[in-house]
Amino acid sequence: MNNTAPTFARQDNLKFFRTLNSRVNNYFKENNIQKTGNWKLHLKAVILFAVFLTPYFLILTLDMPFWLMLLLSIVMGVGMAGVGMNVMHDGNHGSYSNKSWINKFMGGTIYVLAGNVYNWQVQHNVLHHTYTNIPGHDEDLDAGRIIRFTEHAEWHRFHRFQHYYSVFLYGLLTFNWALTTDFKQMRNYLKRKLSYGEPKSPKILWTTLIITKMIYVSIWIVLPIVIGITWWKVLLGFFAMHYTAGLILSIVFQLAHVVDHTTNPTPNDLGEMDNTWAIHQLYTTTNFAPKNAIVNWYTGGLNHQIEHHIFPNISHIHYGKIAKIVKETAKECNLPYYEYKTMRSAVVAHFKHLRELGMKPELSV
Repeated sequence: MNNTAPTFARQDNLKFFRTLNSRVNNYFKENNIQKTGNWKLHLKAVILFAVFLTPYFLILTLDMPFWLMLLLSIVMGVGMAGVGMNVMHDGNHGSYSNKSWINKFMGGTIYVLAGNVYNWQVQHNVLHHTYTNIPGHDEDLDAGRIIRFTEHAEWHRFHRFQHYYSVFLYGLLTFNWALTTDFKQMRNYLKRKLSYGEPKSPKILWTTLIITKMIYVSIWIVLPIVIGITWWKVLLGFFAMHYTAGLILSIVFQLAHVVDHTTNPTPNDLGEMDNTWAIHQLYTTTNFAPKNAIVNWYTGGLNHQIEHHIFPNISHIHYGKIAKIVKETAKECNLPYYEYKTMRSAVVAHFKHLRELGMKPELSV
């Protein structure tokens, strides 16, 4: 990971963001609505938490066959991913509510998803949103040696098959959160003195991490075993829940940035990027299934990644409305606005792109 942060061009000759920001602000002002969430988001939070936690309490209180327990664990994974994309995500962006304590509380739901607030805010809000798709700076592009997400990553022979095996690894995302990722990230981020918002002391951050991990393990593994559920059933159910959530989250995230349309720009020798930050987001991000009501609802607007990246402090419930403004402004400035009409076409494009990246560089086009 490159520790020297690139700088974006300051002068926008197209006046893209100034115009866009003015139009979006006027939309909220003219319609007399706030940029944060409303009753629709609150109702969605209740529904998704019910999907996530109701199966857990049923497993704890009812005597059921293992197949049903496993099925309920998968349902928990669906709810877990939904809470992450809709509630935790908006909370940690400060867009769930206009009250900071509510945002902090909703952002803190990541602890019941096996994550950590500090790590997530640095990795997502700082590194990913600031340096989107820039190799060496956006950690979402870093899958170690096992998956090659950009042409800048080192190529290995096994990458020829990555479009086949990658989907099986995607499911390990949140499982790795629970076990190792948070500890590695915290050590790395504190060493680099990275933070989001008001910095906290390393002692507080490490203590919070360790205590929340202990509570997490106690709730999801120790308690079910204590009440009499066989240990291997608990572990398999725990894995099934995480694998389901990880698979959903990984695919949703990859469709927005790792497809053939998006670019992976790098800074010049002076560490400068060609475009301003807002224009950079247009070249490195794509939408998918923008008219699909189910995808819109469940993914927390993450299928409107362009709108989210340019306006991360606006709640996702508004993305469908402001998308038209963003698209028209981009067209006026002769800038790209990438989108796949359906989720299926985006999924196909992602794995096709992985196949191309998996080819030996001198043989690829």
